[in-house]
Amino acid sequence: MADNQHTRSVAAGHLDRLATARPDLVLVAPLGVFLALLGVTYLVPPVWQPAAILLRGVASLAVVWLFRRHLPPWGQAHWPIVIAGGSLVAWGWVVGQGLLDRIGLGGWLPIIPGEKVVIDPRQQLGAGGLFWATWTLRWLVACTAVPVVEELFWRAFLLRALIDWHNFERVPLGTFTWLSFLGTSLISTLQHPGNWGVSILCWMAFNGVFYWTRSILCLVLLHAYTNFVLYLLVLRVGDWSFW
Repeated sequence: MADNQHTRSVAAGHLDRLATARPDLVLVAPLGVFLALLGVTYLVPPVWQPAAILLRGVASLAVVWLFRRHLPPWGQAHWPIVIAGGSLVAWGWVVGQGLLDRIGLGGWLPIIPGEKVVIDPRQQLGAGGLFWATWTLRWLVACTAVPVVEELFWRAFLLRALIDWHNFERVPLGTFTWLSFLGTSLISTLQHPGNWGVSILCWMAFNGVFYWTRSILCLVLLHAYTNFVLYLLVLRVGDWSFW
């Protein structure tokens, strides 16, 4: 027992020193783990996709938990903003993408090689239990792990890093500059190359809410509720470009 406690104490000391020396890792590493494990989904057979989805959700949140003592203040929830804003932004993703598709701007991000291919996942997974297990876990991870790791990266780190890259932690949360506001919105297209137009508008909206509330918790909940509604809309209207 004593040896186990000593081992945990040593490991915690190493994490504390790492977090102090590299505060950027505290906010970047969770998303890095999530994206690294995202590729596993495309490598495993369809029957293993639910396990791969669960793995990236749990592993990325585990990194957040390891660095929990070094995270910035979470702030307040602001539930009216979360519910109203999340519903509006989710609706904007679907309607906005439809409008962009109609005017010829809804395709693949031009600066990234490739093309936009929309496939009904039921063609690969079938319409039975495997599809519903995969969809449910995607939905749960999109409403839990994704908002946490992305908001720590985009709002807590990158919005401040684009103001002062080497001393971002000294920049107060919610500090506005045009470079960080527009920069993060444009960079977000690399994460959503198939929906790059609405991604820019979504990130502008999320940034605006963050400037208003200065609350990481509010943005995590707003992002979570947006994904919650968006996945239901995807299932309802059958637009698998958001899958």
